[in-house]
Amino acid sequence: MNEQEITGPMSLESLQASVGVRTGRTHILTILVENKPGVLSRVAGLFARRGFNIDTLAVGPTEDPDFSRITLTVDGAVHPIDQVTKQLHKLINVIKIRDLEPGEAVQRELAMFKIDADGARRAEVLQIVEIFRGKIVDLGQLTIVVEITGTSEKIEAFEQMIRPFGLVEMARTGEIAISRGGTET
Repeated sequence: MNEQEITGPMSLESLQASVGVRTGRTHILTILVENKPGVLSRVAGLFARRGFNIDTLAVGPTEDPDFSRITLTVDGAVHPIDQVTKQLHKLINVIKIRDLEPGEAVQRELAMFKIDADGARRAEVLQIVEIFRGKIVDLGQLTIVVEITGTSEKIEAFEQMIRPFGLVEMARTGEIAISRGGTET
């Protein structure tokens, strides 16, 4: 590198390219915990104290009402994931932790989109919804609310397709995952 590259101003393009860059494998952690008050706060706090940015976080009951499953995704190359999982194991309400490999897990996300869809544009929006196997959950005179379920990539692709029509509002659940095959949880 020459001195100008080091001390010169950064262009907008290079700044944007460096923001949100993934540095490694995304870890999908499923954490089986006791269904008790404060457990989610302790788990999330552990990640925050170690400088992790949680990309998605979803929590819900399991087949046993005494337990909940926390599914979270983090970029594992920014900070080593091993240390935080060892710390998680030490939390009293944590039963089991799995770091799912992308090939060994079924991952899904739910998103709802409120889209401007009046007049002639409505037919186009409905075609896109059909292509993505979405479901219309509310139909107003000026807007449509659509539910899309699938991988994060599918959700993002749908968002890009409908954004030109006018995206009024969007809500995403975050990713949930479950291991493929076998009976291990």
